Amino acid sequence: MRFGKFLALVCLSLSVLVPSFASGTTFYDLEAKKGWSGYALLPPSWGICSTCTSGGSRLKWSWTPGITSPSTDGHSTKSYYGGGTTQWGDVLWNNHLVGSFSSVGLPDYTHTLTASLHSFTYDVYFWIAKSDVSQALEFDINQFTGGKSFIWGHECRVAGGHQWDTYDNINKKWVPTGVSCYPKSGAWNHLTIQVQRTTGNRLLYKSITLNGKTATLNIYRYPTSTSWHGVTINYQIDGNRYGTPYNVYLDKLKFTMN
Repeated sequence: MRFGKFLALVCLSLSVLVPSFASGTTFYDLEAKKGWSGYALLPPSWGICSTCTSGGSRLKWSWTPGITSPSTDGHSTKSYYGGGTTQWGDVLWNNHLVGSFSSVGLPDYTHTLTASLHSFTYDVYFWIAKSDVSQALEFDINQFTGGKSFIWGHECRVAGGHQWDTYDNINKKWVPTGVSCYPKSGAWNHLTIQVQRTTGNRLLYKSITLNGKTATLNIYRYPTSTSWHGVTINYQIDGNRYGTPYNVYLDKLKFTMN
């Protein structure tokens, strides 16, 4: 499992615009928008490899918007895991939505917007030709506010065991939920995850819905500490033991926060 990447995510840089925001805002088609940065995560720590490049020998990856097929609406984005010389390498993409380096014009200089947010929904369609080639697919929601770091990590272990895991911030480990995860091959999968920061500043994993089947989790965990303020989302694809190259296509990625 991959535990070492989260602390590095607050230091990524993207462009900033002046914001306008209403409670309950939803960002649509994020897979086609600017702001995504990709990184190689290598064993044994699975921290971000600062010397890796997307075309390097250790691990190759790419992010290509504007794909017409497969697509649900004429413009999907292809995420590519290209393998390399490193066994068990992963590729992480991260997008800053609120806070410093915001890609959607919400720098939140006073930190008041970030502090006001409690509920988040990550909704995406994804397509993979042979799902079992993927070791795991990961979808994360991250909030940093009031000196606390809330990482709602969701990992569908595919070749790794066909089960959803969620991330334990305090112990820096993945915990099995007992909920099965069997993405369809050669077809579009629809995933919706819902989480909440409680009034007592705990993480609440509320539910995971895959292809119309909802698993209610109601898992509570505690945050760690941070000095950063903002909201980011992650998307990650993990390589199997052979480093088999594969593509995952994303479409209609929307994110709601209130």
